[in-house]
Amino acid sequence: MSLCFSFNSFTLQTPKSHQSYNKSQFTSQFIKQIQVNSVPFTSPLKPFKFRAERFNLVRASSATKPVETAVSSSFRSKNPKDINVLVVGSTGYIGKFVVKALVNRGFNVIAVAREKSGIRGKNSKEDTLNELKGANVWFSDVTNLETLEKSLQELGLPIDVVVSCLASRSGGIKDSWLIDYEATKNSLVAGKKFGASHFVLLSAICVQKPLLEFQRAKLKFEAELMEDSEITYSIVRPTAFFKSLGGQVELVKDGKPYVMFGDGKLCACKPISEQDLASFIADCVLSEDKINQVLPIGGPGKALTPLEQGEILFKLLGKEPKFLKVPIGIMDFAIGVLDFLVKIFPSLEDAAEFGKIGRYYAAESMLILDPETGEYSAEKTPSYGKDTLEEFFARVLQEGMAGQELGEQSIF
Repeated sequence: MSLCFSFNSFTLQTPKSHQSYNKSQFTSQFIKQIQVNSVPFTSPLKPFKFRAERFNLVRASSATKPVETAVSSSFRSKNPKDINVLVVGSTGYIGKFVVKALVNRGFNVIAVAREKSGIRGKNSKEDTLNELKGANVWFSDVTNLETLEKSLQELGLPIDVVVSCLASRSGGIKDSWLIDYEATKNSLVAGKKFGASHFVLLSAICVQKPLLEFQRAKLKFEAELMEDSEITYSIVRPTAFFKSLGGQVELVKDGKPYVMFGDGKLCACKPISEQDLASFIADCVLSEDKINQVLPIGGPGKALTPLEQGEILFKLLGKEPKFLKVPIGIMDFAIGVLDFLVKIFPSLEDAAEFGKIGRYYAAESMLILDPETGEYSAEKTPSYGKDTLEEFFARVLQEGMAGQELGEQSIF
């Protein structure tokens, strides 16, 4: 038997919403396809090679500017209730947790949202207001600077801090530059215009090794933010979210094997819960030791490989471990086919990018990348919080993945 790819199996949907979305869902979707079909692999495949000119390890992005050259941060002397925090990307997956964390700490939270939010705009204004209780919800459009500035003008309040949880949902090329760069920059420009002196950015640890378009878009904004002498910053680069690792829980519970690429040790991470990440982001508003810092962050405990994640799951289920090891070349083959087809059908450009995203998360660790050795280091990756992946798996086994959906886009 052999593995066959049919182009009918590619569901190429490009969501129009612009909220935080973890790109590792592409790997999860591929794994689910393998679990359902359980196809054995027979032929070796030539590995896909990224073009060298598109792999530039950006070390400058980890630099910091001296705190003494920064603008005044007098808002830190105020009571939290008098500090106005503007949150963009507030209805995104992490954004909702960040709004809640800031509200619970007593800040005056101004949450910017679209009139129809959520995946494919399924949430109404009323849904958003209920979801972001405790915050002052302001409906606007972060992709249009003029509209955003007009909304803040109508708000009639000065802004002290901007917290951006914006991230392209699809990871497509145009979407990445529209959201990860342009919309995020709009938030910076508008925030500064209305008095903001600190900017907290939710980025991603994977930008250390930029092979993908959304990573390059994020890095471009990071660089401009760090060079801006009019505002201080805290750039948060988290490792994997719990939800991105939960895609196989219910399938394994139903008797399917746990799928992993290679030997199951290709991509380790220190997974962090949404609540713990939101708490860390909230810390960045007032913590002076986080001013003008690039802050990689993971969850508590040791780094976990896919093999170890699977072992935790089987232990919770009380089942004998059953793994299916997939050659990484399978994804390389699919990417190679798509790259070839893009030359004939340019409309498949995003499909090829989605495949590269899936491949990246299947092979690269979400840990600190040592620039001297080029190796990922679990020891150098900071830990934060108390929630563990094992606790998350146990909860999903009892309650399911409700509220943890990976999104509606599928590529395999």
